[in-house]
Amino acid sequence: MMSSNPIGKFSMTTLVVGVLLVILGTVGFFLPYLMSLSTALFFAWLLIVGGVMWGIHVLKYNVRSFLDWLKPVLLVVIGGMMLYSPLSSVAAIGLLLSVYLLLDAFGSFALANAFYPTKGWGWMIFNGIASLILALLFLIGWPTTSLWLVGLYVSISLFFDGVSLIALGLTFRSLSRSS
Repeated sequence: MMSSNPIGKFSMTTLVVGVLLVILGTVGFFLPYLMSLSTALFFAWLLIVGGVMWGIHVLKYNVRSFLDWLKPVLLVVIGGMMLYSPLSSVAAIGLLLSVYLLLDAFGSFALANAFYPTKGWGWMIFNGIASLILALLFLIGWPTTSLWLVGLYVSISLFFDGVSLIALGLTFRSLSRSS
């Protein structure tokens, strides 16, 4: 049986998930080492599960092909290595995040240059500077800074995801009451 008001139902779910994400982000903000290790372990398990699922696919469709087995084996081995050495995994994730942030910074600078002198181009410069500072924070003290910056970065992202969902949930709630 379908709900007569799906927006109202969605708003409650959205609010609950939003609050949980804000709580998780806040806890991670105050315990960044724990959040960093949790992130690495979560990513490791994703690789292992993905490798097993890909292996099942290879078993079913092309069991004799060496090249088809390469991907699932690599996924499981890399995931296993990450589980075996989570601190090294956090350092690797930190390095990958710094490369991403550097690329984001240079992309933002290029976009700002393309939009100059259009109104709002300064926001892209601001985004580029923020990304560049974050990347440099990772790189200056790498790998040690990764132990707290990865967790801090993930926590801040979760927190703002939660705030956004709470805002959406409240908006949907007010829409459902007015209709």
